[in-house]
Amino acid sequence: MTSFIVIEDDKKTQETIKEVLRRVVISKDHNINIKYYTKYSKELREIINDTSHRKVYIMDIELETKTSGIDIAKMIREIDWESEIIFITSHDKMFETVYRSIYEVFDFIEKFYNMEDRLEKDIELIFKKNFDNKMLTVSNRNVDLQIFYRSITYITRDKEERKVIIHTDSNIFKLNMNLSDISQLLDDRFIQSHRSCIVNRQRVHEWNWPKSYFILDTGEKVDYLSKKFKKEVEKVC
Repeated sequence: MTSFIVIEDDKKTQETIKEVLRRVVISKDHNINIKYYTKYSKELREIINDTSHRKVYIMDIELETKTSGIDIAKMIREIDWESEIIFITSHDKMFETVYRSIYEVFDFIEKFYNMEDRLEKDIELIFKKNFDNKMLTVSNRNVDLQIFYRSITYITRDKEERKVIIHTDSNIFKLNMNLSDISQLLDDRFIQSHRSCIVNRQRVHEWNWPKSYFILDTGEKVDYLSKKFKKEVEKVC
C-alpha cells in the first residue's frame, strides 16, 4: 500500500492538490490511501510512527500553527528514511533552509509557479521508482504477521522464553520460532553474526570485531557479534 499524506492549511491549494491526486494517483493500479491534514495532530504522529508501508508526504512549509512543515519533516526523518517528502510553499527563499534542515527532500515546489504540472510529474516519477517492498510473512494459528525486510534491523533468540525477537525501526515482535526456521523466510540481506543473532547487513553502520558488537544506522549498539561468523560476514559486506 502507498499512502499520500497532504498537510496544507490553505483551502485553495489543498483543492488543487486533491485534483492532481484524483487525476494522477487514483488512475494508477495501486493500493492507494490518501489523507488530508491542515496541521500537526496526534493522528498524524501515529501515521508518521507507522513505518509498515511507503508514504508520500506533500506539505506546506509554513502552517498556521507552531509546528511547521519543516518540524514535521524532521519528525518523519527521525524514524523514516524511505518515504518521500515534497514541500510546497509560496516563498522561494525557504529553499536553502529546507535543504539544510531536512535529509533527502524529493522536491521543492513554489505554489505560484507551475505547481500542478510539477506535482504531477513528481508523482509519476515516484511511481516509477523501484521501491523495496519485500516482506517477511509469518502466518499460522497463533500469529499473522507481515513486516518489510528493510524495517527489520536484527533478530535474536531468547533462550528463556524460547522465542525469536524481531527488532524493527519502531517495534519488537516475539514469535514461537527458532533462528534456523526464520532464516529460511529471509532474503540475502540477512546474515548470521552470532549464534543467537541474525542481522540485516544493509542496516549496519560499523562492525567492531575486537569488542564483539555492531552499530546500526539508527545508532543502536548491539552486542551480538562473534568472530566465529567473521569470515561469512566479510564475504558479503
